Amino acid sequence: MASLATSTLVYSTPVRIKTSSKPGSSSRTCKKTVPFLVTRADSSSLLLDAAKHTVDKHIQSGMVVGLGSGQASGMAIQYLGRLLRAGALKDVVGVPMSVTSASEAAKAGIPLDVYQDSSQIDFAFDDADIIEEETLVAIIGRQKSQADESIIQKKSILNAAKKLVFMITENKYTGSLEGSIPVLVQALNWMETAEEIDDLFLGDAEVWRRSSIGQADPMGGDFPLITREGHNVLDVIFTSPIQSLDEVAESLDKVDGVVDHGVISKLPCTVVIAAESGGLNIVDR
Repeated sequence: MASLATSTLVYSTPVRIKTSSKPGSSSRTCKKTVPFLVTRADSSSLLLDAAKHTVDKHIQSGMVVGLGSGQASGMAIQYLGRLLRAGALKDVVGVPMSVTSASEAAKAGIPLDVYQDSSQIDFAFDDADIIEEETLVAIIGRQKSQADESIIQKKSILNAAKKLVFMITENKYTGSLEGSIPVLVQALNWMETAEEIDDLFLGDAEVWRRSSIGQADPMGGDFPLITREGHNVLDVIFTSPIQSLDEVAESLDKVDGVVDHGVISKLPCTVVIAAESGGLNIVDR
């Protein structure tokens, strides 16, 4: 848990609520004031505000909740566990998206269930690597994962949820998209798939097979990562700005050998943004 700075004040922090809509349609912005603990702190304590807000605002007794992974999600899991132990919430069941979130939830005392295709999930929260302004399309899975982690399972839980919240710092909410998109591909013919993706984004991206350990290189090094479903992960590293995540996702879906990728577009969606100033910006779509 992050340490807080020496000066701590409790006051009403302005939270900007913006309802985002598709280009060309109207959007509305309103403001409201809610009490938050605000400190001079690092990004960890800013994300703690986002985690607490997410749990307090969206989780009710009796819910089935998808538990994400990442720094903010870990804080939300711990806070949810404290509320359950205190009796402020009851009969909440967590559906973990990763081995890490399952372990954190078990330590926090949250009852767990395993995700199945028929699972009914009331609400889910997660971290995101980056989120596209206005559309709220997100990229997940950039961080090097373990073989027993699954982008497929995480996306399945996020898509199954009736309501979804991403918790991020403000530098991850941007209209200027850069970096990589992870792509799951069939391991047997991974090189042919990689070449087709390279041709698809010729001049705008490089394609590297992700390694499990050791030095990374385009071939995946001596120990390429194999997911628990038996797939390789290709990191499509964009060297030019990404113009539209939806268009990139649509193009990847058409490539033979592509199983899934780290782009997720889910509505309704809320993004809780931890601002450097100490407040929270809330964007809904």
